[in-house]
Amino acid sequence: MVGLVTGGSSGLGCATVERLVQNGASAVILDLPSSDGAALAEKLGERCAFAPADVTSEADVQSAVSLAREKFGKLDLAVNCAGIAVAFKTYNFKKDLPHSLEDFQRVINVNIAGTFNVIRLAVGEMGKNEPDADGHRGCIINTASVAAFDGQVIK
Repeated sequence: MVGLVTGGSSGLGCATVERLVQNGASAVILDLPSSDGAALAEKLGERCAFAPADVTSEADVQSAVSLAREKFGKLDLAVNCAGIAVAFKTYNFKKDLPHSLEDFQRVINVNIAGTFNVIRLAVGEMGKNEPDADGHRGCIINTASVAAFDGQVIK
């Protein structure tokens, strides 16, 4: 099995990459160039590779998908763990200041458009796989933060 994990150098993404490699799979860490992805890939060895990328960039994600194929021969799994958050009130009455629309749009771009970008490009590669006994060619797993349910209180 070959998996591509976004946000793969920290948190849930890192744990996913480590578990894949520990269980005999190969993994491509897709994370920002400024992340610890290169060091993690080196630590995990030959069954792990780092693709410095921004999930919102078509070219970056396509390069990561191509890396999976070139280094490991295929892509079976994409796990979307990349995500960002900005914790601000919708409107701060003490400062008479609304939440930044630019910050909100950046969160939507990474968390929604970035996830979709990875899905659409990974599926294109998975479609080249031979179907398994159930007719499946790959799997997509999308994750979300518990903050979606609990929220964040800003004082």
